[in-house]
Amino acid sequence: MEVQLKFSGIDYETNLSKGISIAIPVTTNGVRCFHAPKAEYLPVVMGDFIGSVKQGAPINFFNVKVNPHGNGTHTECIGHISALQQSVLTQLKEHHFAMQLITLTPVQLPNGDQVITEELLKTISFKNTPALAIRTLPNLKTKLVKDYSGTNPCYLTKEAMKWIVDRGIHHFLLDLPSVDREEDEGMLNSHKLFWSEGRENATITELIFVPDHVNDGLYLLNLQISNLELDASPSNPTIYPLTEANE
Repeated sequence: MEVQLKFSGIDYETNLSKGISIAIPVTTNGVRCFHAPKAEYLPVVMGDFIGSVKQGAPINFFNVKVNPHGNGTHTECIGHISALQQSVLTQLKEHHFAMQLITLTPVQLPNGDQVITEELLKTISFKNTPALAIRTLPNLKTKLVKDYSGTNPCYLTKEAMKWIVDRGIHHFLLDLPSVDREEDEGMLNSHKLFWSEGRENATITELIFVPDHVNDGLYLLNLQISNLELDASPSNPTIYPLTEANE
């Protein structure tokens, strides 16, 4: 289904049958971070009943154990750092946004940390979209199954996050476990900057994966989440390439 939409005074078109998921599925042996337990899918056991067709039941009837922050792509809200524990289900008021996808190669600090800096972000031609997604290089397929725990993965500097906030980006997506350093003594500078006053409905989506064949540029983002009442939810961000409509 082809649709047209207007962004920044320009008419664009896209095909809703051509969506590209940039989510990493939650699997029992999938990507993991912050020493979270692996996801588990286990059949319900009640007496002689085992909720698995493979084990003789008429249906599959499974319990699911998932840590949204540690297993696969997830979207989080201000409740992640707030005593109020707001739910992303209620904080995310809309689900469709114009989004710019960019690709950056992180730089190394003198202490060995890999970071995304303000200087890197300044090299892009920003389109003033409310959503921004960053793909980092190298873009290895091991991102789909990597255990980041204890590896001090790449993160954003405080100045880089300020650049994002100053440009009115309310929905930020990246292929890293966190916008902050894995161990930062609880400072969480980038998280706190992102959810500064007046930005309570903003979201961060972490651990995306953007395949190499997907070009940088403008997209329509459909930010799909589950109906869990938590500060973070497993999510399936899906993007649709935007092209200027023919006059």
